[in-house]
Amino acid sequence: MDLFDNNKNIKRKEPLALKFIPKTLEEFVGQEHILGSGKLLKRAIESDKLSSVIFHGPSGSGKSSLVKIIANRTSAYFQEINAVISGVEDLRKTVAAAENREKKTILLVDEIHHFNKSQQDCLLPSVEKGIITLIGITTENPYFYINRALLSRSLVFEFKKLNDNDLNRIIKKVADELNIRFSKEAINHLLKYCEGDARRLLNAIEIGFATTEKGNDGYVQFTLDIAEESIQKRVIAYDKKGDGHYDTISAFIKSIRFGNVDDALYWLSKMLLAGEDPRFIARRQIIFASEDIGNNDPMAIVLSVSALKAVEFVGMPEARIILSQVTIYLSRAKKSKEAYVKISESMEKVEKEKNIDIPEELKNK
Repeated sequence: MDLFDNNKNIKRKEPLALKFIPKTLEEFVGQEHILGSGKLLKRAIESDKLSSVIFHGPSGSGKSSLVKIIANRTSAYFQEINAVISGVEDLRKTVAAAENREKKTILLVDEIHHFNKSQQDCLLPSVEKGIITLIGITTENPYFYINRALLSRSLVFEFKKLNDNDLNRIIKKVADELNIRFSKEAINHLLKYCEGDARRLLNAIEIGFATTEKGNDGYVQFTLDIAEESIQKRVIAYDKKGDGHYDTISAFIKSIRFGNVDDALYWLSKMLLAGEDPRFIARRQIIFASEDIGNNDPMAIVLSVSALKAVEFVGMPEARIILSQVTIYLSRAKKSKEAYVKISESMEKVEKEKNIDIPEELKNK
């Protein structure tokens, strides 16, 4: 089914991710920072005065849903192309048609980061002249993938992962319409592993709902077991605020200290699968590199600091590879606690002794 098919007769087998696409701005969930009351983007959509825009952000954050709302509201001619399968010739035909059209043309370019420089340059003149109003959708950072000239003629809006309140609103709507009773544990599990992705949430609910018998009361009981199977993630015993958090990071660090690569990677995997912040793990690796390895291998701290920056830049799930690489390096590196021991001794000495005059030869003269 096309994203912008206006058929109002929802088929029984239509995916929930399509069935529950919001049809109006009032139904849209999340992105209050750009669609809240009085915000520029919301005003532009409501007044049908939208200029060229780039929507970027993670999957399932509502980019395509908002574009569908725009398509249904605007009086302009709306056209969609996908950057993966469209070439320069397709763009030229689209631009030519827009030039001969009396009404304004809004062109959606899905996955616009796949367009190369030539394809983007092909769009530039028509965007500049106002012949085409561009809506580009991408999951990538547009400042890395889209020409500066095209960016300078577009407003860029970042979509963020949906928070738990947003996802809970979606769960409640689905529960009310489909007669589903979610256990608290099931909801918490879905929220944890959907990671702010509404599409993933709805797909998980759909498979659980479709494969579970209704009770005598006509309701489907959506339990934790169903949630685990639907999202394909089982609950891992790990309390990020309790003893499990500290015990696991301790086991991780000690495994590295003892040079046990397999054990260290096991504890790393447990933390990541349980939803631990990868930046927390990277920071602990930096501390270990200085405290336990030090000048025996100065590259350990260089690699660890670089890894933290890489983890922040890349994010999960790819960040797991970076953390694994550093874990293996630290585990195999020759250890030395000299830096830790000597600074500790020196600080203890300063705390215990009275102030000592600085020798003349060490003073600034």
